[in-house]
Amino acid sequence: MSRNESFIIGGENFQPVIQLGRMSNRHGMIAGATGTGKTVTLQVMAEGFSRMGVPVFAADIKGDLSGLAAAGKPHPKIDERLKQISVVDYQQFQSPVVFWDVYGVNGHPIRTTISEMGPLLLANLLELNDTQEGALYAAFRIADDQGLLMLDLKDLKAMIAWMADNAKKLRSEYGNLAPASIGSIQRSLMVLEEQGGDRFFGEPAVQINDLMHVDFSGRGVISLLDATRLYAQSPKVYTAFMLWILSELFEQLPEQGDADRPRMVLFFDEAHLIFKNAPKPLLDKVEQVVRLIRSKGVGIYFISQSPTDIPETVMGQLGLKIQHALRAFTPRDRQSVKTIAANFRTNPAFDTEKIITELGIGEALVSTLDEKGVPLPVRRTLIAPPQSQIGPLEAGEHTECMNRSPLRGRYDNPVDRESAYELLKTRTAHETADKAEQPSPKRAAQSSPRQSIAEAFIKSAARSIGSQIGSRIIRGVLGSVFGGGRR
Repeated sequence: MSRNESFIIGGENFQPVIQLGRMSNRHGMIAGATGTGKTVTLQVMAEGFSRMGVPVFAADIKGDLSGLAAAGKPHPKIDERLKQISVVDYQQFQSPVVFWDVYGVNGHPIRTTISEMGPLLLANLLELNDTQEGALYAAFRIADDQGLLMLDLKDLKAMIAWMADNAKKLRSEYGNLAPASIGSIQRSLMVLEEQGGDRFFGEPAVQINDLMHVDFSGRGVISLLDATRLYAQSPKVYTAFMLWILSELFEQLPEQGDADRPRMVLFFDEAHLIFKNAPKPLLDKVEQVVRLIRSKGVGIYFISQSPTDIPETVMGQLGLKIQHALRAFTPRDRQSVKTIAANFRTNPAFDTEKIITELGIGEALVSTLDEKGVPLPVRRTLIAPPQSQIGPLEAGEHTECMNRSPLRGRYDNPVDRESAYELLKTRTAHETADKAEQPSPKRAAQSSPRQSIAEAFIKSAARSIGSQIGSRIIRGVLGSVFGGGRR
């Protein structure tokens, strides 16, 4: 097979274990205890997809993956491993990498807008209860009805504050907006802002196409999100962002049908964060996206300490399973190992349940799909060494790589266009002035709240023509699988 059709994950008894490109949109999983080799396995797979010409998006939570941008160095242990798994065309080579960072320090700033994130993901991000979530949905609906763009946190905060001031007027059309619910949302927004939400929400919002490049040599570009600080300070924001990417890919990409390789693959580290304490509506949406996005040519690969972190409804859709060592010190651990072993197709050569606890570092149980999509018997596999550098880049190398980025300057400077915050501020000022002037009934009718907001909306729309939002001003609860709006 050519490099565009498959790549080697590892091997056993001088026989390589192959991942087929045409089966790579069937998703997968990398699991194992801390320190057993998951990060290197992720690195090997990201390289493999890149060589195949497939763009990759991966989150670097530990800060170890930046070495993908540098060629590896010779080492006797690498030579020994290559002989053990019978790799004959190994070359040490760097991969094309673009760095991203919500905080804009170790990569391009990466942002989305409030309306694109949508109320369902935001409610989970803010940890709202059902009543508070209902109030948040009302905010999106009111913004749509009155033509208010909600782009950044100050837009949403202004919208919520305006709802609180006008709750009685809004009740007949949008239901009861309880002061307690409004207050809880406002407090949650303050916490989110302290955790970096003010940097994450805004413009220019990242374009999905900028995460799907192929370089001049035909290699897929690896978009690497530096999530070390983000994961430590705000794991909820990290999770919401990754789910938003799934939503955008699902919405924007056309059906692909059967192809020799995916259109894109996404690695979701610390995948348990998606499913832990998530409300059922969100879990249902995630399951729906995982099930349907494969037809768009997108492969999703979850990385977690244990497969039991992932719901069975999602596990059943994963074609590639890579299981590093687990430790079984308690009865509960042993039961988990037994359950995990049952997820593999049995290999009569060994006891899968026993082997899981005996695997060494850089060794894994691997089950792939054959050309017909049938799971092959599990194999005890030595993971292939990566072609790129194991471990992070030096600071100077990282800066040099960022300076060479083809996206340099595109997202670096934030843009603050007129949106809900400015329009509501202007509206409030006009209403205050009108009250001071005590207008006649006729004049009051001409300057009704709905009319003044419509006028402001038309002016805002005119300024937006030609921009990324100009063609579709109204977003929010309409049209998105996660409750946001398309771009």
